[in-house]
Amino acid sequence: MSTTAPAARHHITGPALPRSRGELSRTVRQALTRPAGTPLPRRVTAAHADPYGDDLQLALYLCYELHYRSFVGVDPGWEWEPGLLRLRAEMEHSFLSALRADTGSPRNAAEALADILVEPVDGDGPSHFLKERGELWQFREYAAQRSLYHLKEADPHAWVIPRLTGRAKAAMVAVEYDEFGAGRPERIHARLFADLMADLGLDTAYGRYVDTAGAEMLTSVNLMSLFGLHRALRGALVGHFAAVETTSSPGSRRLAHGLRRVGAGPAAVHFYAEHVEADAVHEQIVRRDVVGGLLETEPFLDQDIAFGVDATVWTETRLGNHLLTAWRDGRTSLRTPL
Repeated sequence: MSTTAPAARHHITGPALPRSRGELSRTVRQALTRPAGTPLPRRVTAAHADPYGDDLQLALYLCYELHYRSFVGVDPGWEWEPGLLRLRAEMEHSFLSALRADTGSPRNAAEALADILVEPVDGDGPSHFLKERGELWQFREYAAQRSLYHLKEADPHAWVIPRLTGRAKAAMVAVEYDEFGAGRPERIHARLFADLMADLGLDTAYGRYVDTAGAEMLTSVNLMSLFGLHRALRGALVGHFAAVETTSSPGSRRLAHGLRRVGAGPAAVHFYAEHVEADAVHEQIVRRDVVGGLLETEPFLDQDIAFGVDATVWTETRLGNHLLTAWRDGRTSLRTPL
């Protein structure tokens, strides 16, 4: 009879578990330090937790990361452990209900995309601020927070590929191929962002800045995982992808300009300069072939695509407001300074 050594059963690489921020995240974190199947406390519920708050969003992040790189020392069996999935489903219900309420009345994809195709003349977001008067320390904070997304860039969207057919699938794969470096590992966008972080003197380890990032950033990155992990939300994930690709190019141009202005290194500038042209092309493909192809085969997903667009804009606006409020006051936007 043979037994499985602990090193074979548990993750021996990956980020450390972040610190908890309340009862929900403490419950999930404590569970992940134990063998999979250890019962969760029956009293724990998401019913009264703030759906956008630090506690629920970190607890969701801990659950979702089990489907990515997990955490060092965590039993892989937790990924599909029924008790943890039940708690996750309760948190997801709260999160989704809040998003649907806050994004307003349902509409179609064409209306949602039309709203983000043309930028307002008096645009006022983080990329505008950073372009014109951002300081190096603010760029570093921005990159540290964004690392939660960019170090897994394109991964959540890949979950939609087996759920698409025909033109939508072919176009989605074509765009994802570019995101993953077109066959060249040094060109993977997540790698390019790690190079940017190194240029700014930041730690490039995956998950390094979870403890410093606020609920607003966790909400933004959790949105992708929520949409990606549920086949029923495939339309919303396509809407999210369309919103990201549509708004990326002009924002990237501003960020590249700002990084040049503050004297950042070439790798930092290159990440955003690369996205100016690439995402301008991707936008056309996504709107015409991914969204258009999906609506041809599954027209009933029209409002779901619009919801994905609107939820993305809502969470990004909320994050932007948090960053700008802190920076205009001359204080850190992070939970703890770098």
